[in-house]
Order: sequence, then structure tokens, then C-alpha cells
Amino acid sequence: MKICATMKKFPGGMMVIPLLLGCVINTFIPQVLEIGGFTTGLFKNGTSALVGLFILCSGATISFKQAGMPLYKGAVLTALKYIIGVLIGWGLNRVFGPAGILGLTPLAVITAVTNSNGAIYTALAKEFGDSTDVGAIAILSLNDGPFLTMIALGATGLAEIPLISIIAVIVPLFIGMFLGNADEEFKMLLTNGLAMLLPFNGFVLGANMSLMSIVKAGAGGIVLGLVTVVCTGVLTYYIYSAIRRKPDPMGMAIGTTGGNAVAVPASVAMADPSLNPVVEVATAQVAASVVVSAILTPLLTGYFYKKAQKKQAETSDK
Repeated sequence: MKICATMKKFPGGMMVIPLLLGCVINTFIPQVLEIGGFTTGLFKNGTSALVGLFILCSGATISFKQAGMPLYKGAVLTALKYIIGVLIGWGLNRVFGPAGILGLTPLAVITAVTNSNGAIYTALAKEFGDSTDVGAIAILSLNDGPFLTMIALGATGLAEIPLISIIAVIVPLFIGMFLGNADEEFKMLLTNGLAMLLPFNGFVLGANMSLMSIVKAGAGGIVLGLVTVVCTGVLTYYIYSAIRRKPDPMGMAIGTTGGNAVAVPASVAMADPSLNPVVEVATAQVAASVVVSAILTPLLTGYFYKKAQKKQAETSDK
């Protein structure tokens, strides 16, 4: 059976297919993943460990001589996603007020659009980018959680970014960079581990999602997912490519909503109780955006990558 070869035929298939499988299992037969022991530890609760290991292995591919480019790319991508998300949410609030339109609130929009899934970005960077794209996660990880989102929403009491949390995210990356630059054999060992980790990362991410979140959120949740993908995926792809002066699929790779964003509406409402009436629907919509964007972003990133490769081939033939 050529399972691996078949998966590779689909854009981002090495991650998307396991992700969908994990999501379906968690939706309809979640007890399979909750039997305990190594099974639950690996396939259900292993997100942090697997993503941390993936980032560590990714760090080994980065040369100290290239450190400036990963930081530059990460800063540009983070700024683009944040600015676009804040502008959309601000405009929605300005025109329609806190209640939003069609059930889509500014709280849900800013939460979903400004927050990205670092694990999906890192996996896509490994598949469609290079080591400097992978290294950009050191900066991009700042929006993989509530910090920047809560600043945008003005929740002053909860918006301070704990330095220790930032350090905890980037430590594996720097350990990988040190090992990879200190020992060529260690670099090869960790680099070879990246491909193996990719499908397992996808499955665990899916195993913590549910298709029912889309149903609960209704049309608003699906629209929010599409807004996130189009505005901070497709739009960012073209802006980022213009900045880079060449087609760069990593602009599309940030068109996701991170799983951590689901908890943000409730956290913000603790600082601003006036938002309590919209917290429940906002939470459901953000959860739907997580699922929708996790499925569409890898597919579109793969599409733009193939499109760029085709254009490059045509240019070289002339």
C-alpha cells in the first residue's frame, strides 16, 4: 500500500489528511482516543510535546548566519495578520456596534482573525518553505494565543504579555538551533525527524477539534473561518509576495485561527463584563473558525506553492 505517496498527492496532504482523520474520530468516536496510557498520551494529549519537538527539530535546520531572515519574516507576517484583523474588527464595530452583523460580533472577528495556529504554520513552512520560514515561528508565535488579541480588544488588565510565556515558546527553537550548529551529525538526526513528525502533528491537532463546533456556530462560524482564510491568508499571500518581490506561499500559511483563541472571548469578558452577552456565540464561532481554517489553509498554501513553482518553471524555460 502506497499510503504516504497517496497522501502527498494532495496539497498539504501529509498534515491535512491525518488532521481530518483525527477530527472525524474525535467527533464521532472520541472514546477511542480516551482509553488512557500511551494511546491517549500520543494521539490526544500530545499536542504540546509533539509541536515542541517539531519546533526543536526545525531549529536544527537554521544556521546562525541566517538568524536575521527568520526574525524579519516573522515580524512581517505577524504585523500583517495583526493589522488586518484589528482593522476588520474595528470597522465592524464602528459600523454595526458590539452586536456586529449576521450574528458575527467584533469580539469574535478580532479574536479569530488576529490569532494564528503556530503548529500548522510550522508544518507548512517545513513542507513548502525553507529553514528561515520555519524560524519565523519565533516571532509569529506571539499571536498564537490571547496576548496580542487582548491588546487589540483593549482588555488592559489581561493584556500584559508574560515574558516567561514567550520564552517558553521559543526555547525549543533555540535549543534546536544550538544543537544543529554545534554538531553536523545532530543536525542531520533532527532534520530527518521533521518528516516523521508531520502526520502525527496533524492527527493530534485534529483529535482536539470537533466537526460539531461548526454546526453549533451556524453560518456565522463558517463565515468567520472564511474571512480568516481569505483576509489573512489569501490577501496576506499577495501582500507578502509583493514585499518579498516573489510568490511566497508562507503568506497564505498564516490564514488560520489558533486553538488557543477559543478561550479568548471568555477571558476578555472577565475584564469587560459588558461583553458577557456575546461570549457564548463568539466562542462557538471562533471554534468553528479553528476547524474551517485548519482545513482550508493547508490546501490553499499547497495550491499557491504549486502555482509559484509552475510560474518559476515557465520563466526559466523562456
